[in-house]
Amino acid sequence: MNECYAGNVQDMMKLMAATISSTADSLSNEGVGQFIDELLGAKRIYVMGAGRSGLVAKAFAMRLMHLGMHSYVVGETITPAMKEGDTIVAYSGSGETKSIAELCETAKSIGGRLCLVTSNKDSRIGRIADCVAVIESHRDNVKDESAEYEVRQMRGEHRSFAPLGTIFETTAMVFSDAIVSSIMEITQCEEKDLKGRHANIE
Repeated sequence: MNECYAGNVQDMMKLMAATISSTADSLSNEGVGQFIDELLGAKRIYVMGAGRSGLVAKAFAMRLMHLGMHSYVVGETITPAMKEGDTIVAYSGSGETKSIAELCETAKSIGGRLCLVTSNKDSRIGRIADCVAVIESHRDNVKDESAEYEVRQMRGEHRSFAPLGTIFETTAMVFSDAIVSSIMEITQCEEKDLKGRHANIE
């Protein structure tokens, strides 16, 4: 019986990996290039997302810090005021998550640049973003997109082989790490440089 479970887990891993690979093939070279340019041109970079997407955002902020960039997580107590010339990176699969959309609109009103990682370019956040990275095009239908985060986190009405937006979040993590690797090549940053900025009082 245990071997049967293991086989199912392996099949799910392979299916997820195949989906991520397909998403990578569909990425826009121009969009990815613009995303990287926005990061390299930013004075400071703020990241945010709700739920598990927020965890991906935090991991990305940490890697940006390791690269020597000034990165912050929106909502943390030590995050400074955003100013014109700063860039915000938002993670939202639907592009409609209410709390994230409102923060993005505030950031734009301040004069900040907005980069969105999403599966829905034609969305509330997508329409005001300066740069959109569409990393997943196959999502389960949700009747009320504006309430998607609350729906899928609290009620579980979102169904797929990888539940509750897992594929978006997993792909967003892989995408973010790939962006970091690309920036390392562009800036000729070596792994020893990253290690020198890693926390040493953990």
